[in-house]
Amino acid sequence: MAVKHAQHFISEQDYLQGELIAEIRHELIDGDVFAMTGASRNHQRLVGNLYSALNQHLMNEGCEPFANALKVKAAGCFFYPDLIVVCDDPQGDDYFTDKPSLIVEVLSKSTRRLDKTTKLAAYKALPSLQEYVLIEQDHVEIEVLRRSQHWFAEHYFLGDSIRFDSIDLTVNVADIYHRVNNEDMRDYLQQLAQQAS
Repeated sequence: MAVKHAQHFISEQDYLQGELIAEIRHELIDGDVFAMTGASRNHQRLVGNLYSALNQHLMNEGCEPFANALKVKAAGCFFYPDLIVVCDDPQGDDYFTDKPSLIVEVLSKSTRRLDKTTKLAAYKALPSLQEYVLIEQDHVEIEVLRRSQHWFAEHYFLGDSIRFDSIDLTVNVADIYHRVNNEDMRDYLQQLAQQAS
């Protein structure tokens, strides 16, 4: 989640140097700095669940997942995606990449518009990016946009599994939402309990 900072138009170099010592992370969008706010428990659960699946799958592969910390440089901006997978960036900077294969953002009311407009446009301009994943936290819905499908959005719900083509991994939607507390998951768990009894 980003909140606009008082500072206007900052250079890329000043931004990167400032981030090395900043107590709060910031995104740089069109020369403006935006402070990142805290995330909910459900947000953290979604990131953690998917990161665990990615990390386990990629343990002995050339690709590597990063959660919440590595910046992505895209279209002159710097963003902190919730999750990324980097497959081919051997000489990359320690603090950012411009070569992600997969980017995941967990949506909230305050970030949904930015994630679906400004970030989507910037990310699509990255030649390395193969998939962009948007995860709702207030209900169960995952949107996947793939370069191979001309960025056409596909939606996944409880009972579905998602194949991440860029890293050859299939994950159940229910596993991504494990422990997430929203109405869809409460209903789903109640149904499972009724079926088991």
